[in-house]
Amino acid sequence: MKINIFINNQKFEAELNDTKIAEEIYKVLPIEAEGNLWGNEIYFEIPVEMPNEKPTEELKVGDLAYWPEGNSFCIFYGRTPASTDGDPKPASQVTIIGKIKGNLEELIKIDEAEIKITGSTLFFSS
Repeated sequence: MKINIFINNQKFEAELNDTKIAEEIYKVLPIEAEGNLWGNEIYFEIPVEMPNEKPTEELKVGDLAYWPEGNSFCIFYGRTPASTDGDPKPASQVTIIGKIKGNLEELIKIDEAEIKITGSTLFFSS
């Protein structure tokens, strides 16, 4: 499921995976939120309340995740305060729900995050 994530009006393409959580998130799009920053992670509450499906703390830059403790959508673009190496680490277990593409290094400079997530409509001509 392809989506568009706008962070401070900058567009990033992303793809949600085939977890049940990702499917539920896709159903409630569009989502608009004021993002919270935790190191190089943006997270924000969404209208989805589910338990972890595939709990993990092993993440890579660009991973999108769902954090059930805060009913939150998370965008990982670098180290977080819990990181012990170069990879992001969540505050507690999350389920990876997809991947964001693009130059995520630009996000390291932000000090606030206005978020909008929409479904990506692709048209194919024959």
